[in-house]
Amino acid sequence: MSTSLLLLIIALIGFIAFLAGRARSFARSGGKLASLHSLPGYHGSYVAIWAMLPALLLLAVWLIAAPIYIDYTVRSSLPEPVQNQGAATVQLALGQVKSVAAGFERLSADELAAIENRSTNMREVLASKGVALAGEGEPYMVQSAQQFNAMRQYSRWLMSAVVLLVSVAGGLYAIRNIDVRFRARNRVERVMLGSLIVASSIAILTTVGIVASMLSEAGRFFTMVSPFEFFFGTVWDPRFAAAGSGGASGQFGLLPLLAGTLYIAFVAMLFAVPIGLFAAIYMAEYASPRLRSTAKPLLEVLAGIPTIVYGFFALVTVGPFLRDISAQLNGLVTGNYQNFIQAQSVITAGIVMGIMLIPFVSSLSDDIITQVPRALRDGSLGLGATRSETVKKVILPAALPGIVGALLLTASRAVGETMIVVLAAGVAARMQLNPLEPMTTVTVKIVNQLTGDLEFTSPQTLVAFALGITLFVITLGLNIYALYIVRKYREQYE
Repeated sequence: MSTSLLLLIIALIGFIAFLAGRARSFARSGGKLASLHSLPGYHGSYVAIWAMLPALLLLAVWLIAAPIYIDYTVRSSLPEPVQNQGAATVQLALGQVKSVAAGFERLSADELAAIENRSTNMREVLASKGVALAGEGEPYMVQSAQQFNAMRQYSRWLMSAVVLLVSVAGGLYAIRNIDVRFRARNRVERVMLGSLIVASSIAILTTVGIVASMLSEAGRFFTMVSPFEFFFGTVWDPRFAAAGSGGASGQFGLLPLLAGTLYIAFVAMLFAVPIGLFAAIYMAEYASPRLRSTAKPLLEVLAGIPTIVYGFFALVTVGPFLRDISAQLNGLVTGNYQNFIQAQSVITAGIVMGIMLIPFVSSLSDDIITQVPRALRDGSLGLGATRSETVKKVILPAALPGIVGALLLTASRAVGETMIVVLAAGVAARMQLNPLEPMTTVTVKIVNQLTGDLEFTSPQTLVAFALGITLFVITLGLNIYALYIVRKYREQYE
């Protein structure tokens, strides 16, 4: 029985258990719901939880443990000459056995018998079924593959039987507990609280795991390259060394990448902040409710467009437009129709990234402005101030801490952008102040260093983790500072 079908059956059992528990609570109350400690829905949920949760936990453990046990058993049954050649050879042989086992599931009984009798070439038969082997296939692989398939099939059926038995038994046990004074609501809420704790713990542990993995690999990089050279170097030239040379050549200066990251983010914020902030002020203070209900969702649609689409827009439209218009302006002034703005440049990436950031600025700022107490507006207007004076002198100062926090959160979003920079700003790592020339960012170089079939043994690949942890620290600092500002000043106007 497949896992998806088993999950469907467990869900069906849980639904039936819910109805049964609900009906039993009705029966126990004699039609007087006031005599029940908990509503019938809680009793049904309690029975459904017992029918589903233990079975799902057992299924998860089985799906994790069974493959490990089967691999260990099949690996132990491999011939001694194979096992004596080392762990890498054993792992390769196990992988080939699994490929043969997957191919055997697609063969007919006659084809399988022919392979067992060695009357046909196993590699050719499996290739005809879309299974490729690294070699011709050893005779022991047939027996090991059959053992692997037999154990998998037995495990699958045993898992189905045990899981379904646990599901039914859990439901029957829970139904027996249903009574008039049974605290079903407390039990259900306890399970829900535990589920929320597990969900939040998974999110936290995932973040910790990501940071720990990045730190460990970055530590390996700093054993090969000096941290001083990395953090204060002004040249980025991580040449991939030839095979056998040790891979120690190249220069890994972070400053050109950091300068490009901050420069492009700064240009994007220069473009996004005025437009987004003015849009937020208009929608919060001047627009009619009908216009606001239409304009705000339309503006927030920009946030849902994939960044690769913005990259295409920069590459096909914005970049060529700026290049051509610069050539026209240069021709009108000097008579030389040579463009002074390159299609891939800081300003191209900044403008397109700014368009992407407009909904972040406007939506966050709009929410903050609308939270300013109405009494402040009415008091200003009552003293004779105009609406524009009220916005400038009262509302914006009151909302300024929240707006600054929103802008910092938007800046962290700009710092981590990749696809727009790849297509609009190029990959040239340089330190310069001309926004009409190409530059690149940390995220682009992370992609470049990890592109291809590479092993994480040289500084040219491990540097991606050092770049990643650096970018993580920058964005984390911006987020923490934004939250600090919001929390420090928010209560002054509540």
